[in-house]
Amino acid sequence: MKNIVILTGAGISAESGLKTFRDSDGLWEGYNIEDVATPEAWEHNPVMVQQFYNERRKSVLEAKPNAAHYALAALEEKYKVTIVTQNIDDLHERAGSTNVVHLHGIITRSQSSIKPELTYPIDGWQIKMGEKCELGSQLRAHVVWFGEAVPMIETAAMICAGADLFILVGSSLAVYPAAGLIGYVDREVPKYIVDPSILSVNVRGNVIKIQEKATVGVPALVNELLKN
Repeated sequence: MKNIVILTGAGISAESGLKTFRDSDGLWEGYNIEDVATPEAWEHNPVMVQQFYNERRKSVLEAKPNAAHYALAALEEKYKVTIVTQNIDDLHERAGSTNVVHLHGIITRSQSSIKPELTYPIDGWQIKMGEKCELGSQLRAHVVWFGEAVPMIETAAMICAGADLFILVGSSLAVYPAAGLIGYVDREVPKYIVDPSILSVNVRGNVIKIQEKATVGVPALVNELLKN
C-alpha cells in the first residue's frame, strides 16, 4: 500500500471561512501577532490572550470541513495516508481523516502553562481564567506560539522522508520550520502542489503544480489517485 503524506496550510482552512494566520497587513483577526501569539503576550496580558483564543476556538467549532478536507479523507480508502498540518483547527479530523499530525497544536484542546505536554479536552469553546492543570498552572490554548519549540517537527520530518507520494495544499512554504519539511521528501517521489498562486517554490525533483484553490484542485487530484 502506497504511503501518501500531505502537508496542509492555512489555504485549505480559509475555504471553510477561517482567516489565514497572517493577513497581508501583518495582522491576525485585527491583532498584532506579537500581542496574542507569543509567550511574552501571555505573560503581559493573559486575560486578553485567553479571550483571543476562545474567540478563535468558537470560529473553528462553527466552521465546517470543505470539499478538500473530505477528499483527503477519502484517500484512506486505498492508501496509507498521513496528514501533517500547520493548522490549529480540527477540520481534517471532522472530515474523517484518522492520522493527523498537528505541528502547531490544536485549538480544541488546552494545555498547562508550565508543561506543554499536559493537554486536556475542552468542554465547550472557552477556557476560563482560574481553570488549572494538575500541576496548578493556568490552562491555555494548545497552540505553539512564536518563540516556542515545535515539538512534532522531528516526527513530521521522518514521516515526510517515508513518503511514496507527497501533496502540498494551501501553503506558501513561508513559515519555518514547517516549510523545510518538503526537503525531507526523496527527490524521485512525485510531489503535487495545490495552490491558486504557486510561486517559484524551490523543490527538488518530480514536481506537479496544480494552480487551483484547494476545493477544486484537491478533489480532482484525489479522483485521479483513486482511479489508479
